[in-house]
Amino acid sequence: MTGTRSRRAPRPPARTAGPAAAHRLALLESMLRVRRFEERCVELYSAARIRGFMHLYIGEEAVAVGVNEALTADDAVVSTYREHGHALARGVPAEAIMAEMFGKATGCSRGRGGSMHLFDTGRRFYGGNAIVGGGLPLAAGLALADRMTGRDRVTCCFFGDGAFAEGEFHETANLAALWRLPLLLVCENNLYAMGTSLARHQAETDLALRAAGYGMVSWAVDGMDVLAVEDAAGRAAEGVRGGTGPHFLEMRTYRFRAHSMYDSDRYRDKAEIERWRERDPVEGLARRLLDAKELTDGGRTALEDRLAAEIDAAVAAAEQAPEEPVEDLLKYVTSPVEAIRP
Repeated sequence: MTGTRSRRAPRPPARTAGPAAAHRLALLESMLRVRRFEERCVELYSAARIRGFMHLYIGEEAVAVGVNEALTADDAVVSTYREHGHALARGVPAEAIMAEMFGKATGCSRGRGGSMHLFDTGRRFYGGNAIVGGGLPLAAGLALADRMTGRDRVTCCFFGDGAFAEGEFHETANLAALWRLPLLLVCENNLYAMGTSLARHQAETDLALRAAGYGMVSWAVDGMDVLAVEDAAGRAAEGVRGGTGPHFLEMRTYRFRAHSMYDSDRYRDKAEIERWRERDPVEGLARRLLDAKELTDGGRTALEDRLAAEIDAAVAAAEQAPEEPVEDLLKYVTSPVEAIRP
């Protein structure tokens, strides 16, 4: 975890017990699940079996996995259009997500949302959102409802550095701090808003410093280290639950792939990408576990085989799943009459 120049309130005390070897292995498995799931999606998209827009999370897995480890089942998560990793880390089954990618009725959004609109109310995963920054006011509303009803919950909202330029961020940050909402704001700063580098759209690139200007506890985190992410998110969630108001985490991370599958990625230097690849969060944790003898080559192979079988099964189920009948296409567009309050 790295500090910023921001002036911030004292953080909650660090948890004394470090994660056990089994927990670190579980973190590796979660990150590998996201990585292998998306790599399979690339193959399927290239074969035109998945259509529409698709934004890959490859390189940023430590953020989704580490942050979700700090949340409870009662907490809420609001995501972005780059949300496969968030959904998988939240526990949405790969089979339900893959079916959604295929546009099938068994998908988590009944095939109506696709890659950018994953949703699972049972797991309090309130979706991807195709609008940049669009999830921020929704997250503030969820947090406000919890505060008004006295529920001990945290609402976690993921968004990118590009959303920092949107009015929704500043309005949400101001109201959240003013009303001391139980909101955890997680900015995934991957240095590019689509094809525009951070330095070209923000005069001050220390986003944690800027967020602190709203009176929020705020700091920057090495977003390529899942253990650092988990620790920071745990501290922040404890602070939010303790009633100290919203917390802001700037996750300094990097996407290895282009903005989307339609992006030619000509705005980044290849040497820059390779430098960040050397900090691959998945392989970095795997090396640490191997060096500590908490993982063996055979164990890594068995893990990879298990995840490959899981993803194979998800693809097979998606291929066999039904499409929504044409006569049902107008369902859920408006609320049924019986659901409308007088």
